[in-house]
Amino acid sequence: MVDQNIRAFLGIDFTEVVKDEIHELQQNLKGYASKGRWKGRDNFHLTLKFLAQISFAQKAQIDESLQSLCRKEPPFNLELKGLGVFGGKESCRVLWLGLAGDMQDLRSLHKKVDQVLTPLGFPPERRPFSPHITLGQDIVFAGGFEEIQAKVGGFEFTPTHVERIHLFKSEQVQFKRIYTKLADYSLG
Repeated sequence: MVDQNIRAFLGIDFTEVVKDEIHELQQNLKGYASKGRWKGRDNFHLTLKFLAQISFAQKAQIDESLQSLCRKEPPFNLELKGLGVFGGKESCRVLWLGLAGDMQDLRSLHKKVDQVLTPLGFPPERRPFSPHITLGQDIVFAGGFEEIQAKVGGFEFTPTHVERIHLFKSEQVQFKRIYTKLADYSLG
């Protein structure tokens, strides 16, 4: 059998209820945009680490390392909170939803994931960890971002109890990005 590479990342998934809540906010925001690429409802997640291409042999090593790590890490709680953008001149390069809650636990888990994966050939990200959920990319709003935030107003999401992280496969299927869970690693 030929060893086929997989485009993969590690992340935290959300319940169907939370994905519906995020999608409702996203639909509201779409009403103020003249163009953009919007994430599909099923693709809402929090990325812990992008791995790029991995082999099946590397997947086995990742599984072993993360199962061992996650057993020692306690579950924690997150809340989705606040909108933001990563820049762009004419558009919002990335429109995102922020996080609150047990951020120290999330940052600690992220750091430990980097530590256990570095010896497997996955170096730590050079940029600081900036946890967020991407809602869309290259978004052009009919008005300034602050104005859109004010129009959308406050929003509340069901709190998320994080009990596991997942290894996701990312692939392009008929011009659509699809994320499929390949493995999950339980915390605690």
